[in-house]
Amino acid sequence: MAERAALEELVRLQGERVRGLKQQKASAEQIEEELAKLLKLKAQLGPDEGKQKFVLKTPKGTRDYSPRQMAVREKVFDVIVSCFKRHGAEVIDTPVFELKDFDIAGQFDPMIPDAECLKIMCEILSSLQIGDFLVKVNDRRILDGMFAVCGVPDSKFRTICSSVDKLDKVSWEEVKNEMVGEKGLAPEVADRIGDYVQQHGGVSLVEQLLQDPELSQNKQALEGLGDLKLLFEYLTLFGISDKISFDLSLARGLDYYTGVIYEAVLLQTPVRAGEEPLGVGSVAAGGRYDGLVGMFDPKGRKVPCVGLSIGVERIFSIVEQRLEALEEKVRTTETQVLVASAQKKLLEERLKLVSELWDAGIKAELLYKKNPKLLNQLQYCEEAGIPLVAIIGEQELKDGVIKLRSVASREEVDVRREDLVEEIKRRTSQPLCIC
Repeated sequence: MAERAALEELVRLQGERVRGLKQQKASAEQIEEELAKLLKLKAQLGPDEGKQKFVLKTPKGTRDYSPRQMAVREKVFDVIVSCFKRHGAEVIDTPVFELKDFDIAGQFDPMIPDAECLKIMCEILSSLQIGDFLVKVNDRRILDGMFAVCGVPDSKFRTICSSVDKLDKVSWEEVKNEMVGEKGLAPEVADRIGDYVQQHGGVSLVEQLLQDPELSQNKQALEGLGDLKLLFEYLTLFGISDKISFDLSLARGLDYYTGVIYEAVLLQTPVRAGEEPLGVGSVAAGGRYDGLVGMFDPKGRKVPCVGLSIGVERIFSIVEQRLEALEEKVRTTETQVLVASAQKKLLEERLKLVSELWDAGIKAELLYKKNPKLLNQLQYCEEAGIPLVAIIGEQELKDGVIKLRSVASREEVDVRREDLVEEIKRRTSQPLCIC
């Protein structure tokens, strides 16, 4: 029975690994290799006629998180929420299966909220330390103006936008072939679009396009370029202009964005010197949507809005993969101290002490065995990453002290019982890390 139970646990763990690889969209070869291992384990398990089988599955679109995964996930959310709150955001909670939104209210210069959203985005991605990133910006009005001066018929605006938006994944020639061959755009119009959408840069590109003989005559494009120039001034004041690139191929969310649009991508280190870093995936996006809220207002009032979304699931996967690659240990609890005993028959004393610590706001725990060995208690602390051990012994009870041990240094000091809470707080005043 014990062997079968152990084999069933191996099957369960291997099944989780296969599901995890599928969710992470790992290579087909890797999934097939792990699936073969799973089938081999199931074959060893064999049939169990006398056992009723229950198959528990998570609903489609959801997943289970282990304590280790939850620790990483909570760390990611803490970074995001802390950043928003640092910028004066308020939190609202919406129905199940919707994300939390943050509302920054007030009367404002339209470009200041856009600049602050970009600042928040950069702060979050820098704090998460998931790698180098670049934030691309464009403006819906510039896109509309650009297509107009290039000669794109109004009826083809949206479909041509969807082609242009693929430039971060495929070459211009492939995009052009799609626009001309599949969507019926005139080749000369496609070439004019190509002259614009292959450009990217900073405020100098904005200034260059403000002098463009055709774009400068289009009212929408002129408004968009003027706002982008002001936006770059604010981004310079915020110290993030080097992380921002004006990219004329960015064409997302045009059904609702009305002004500035932006998207953050992680960068892949170039293989050869002199090559530009490659984008390897979007991790955040946002923009201005001044007309969206008014759609739900009976009076149709225009409500200025900006927003950004963080790709939490993608970021979570990236952080998890990085920790696995570095073989970093992840703390799954925030326990500050373990209450331990040095001799037998001290369970009641451990329970009294851990209760005192809980009442004082200390994160504490104890092993549930009546008479655990001290070595086992110390080993548990090392495995769980608990920094301190409060040790009770017969001599300590007589002297009215608690032996406080640092797990990392193994240094031990006697602390008077009435001073224990303050000493623990003093030693654990630094924020706890997940790793």
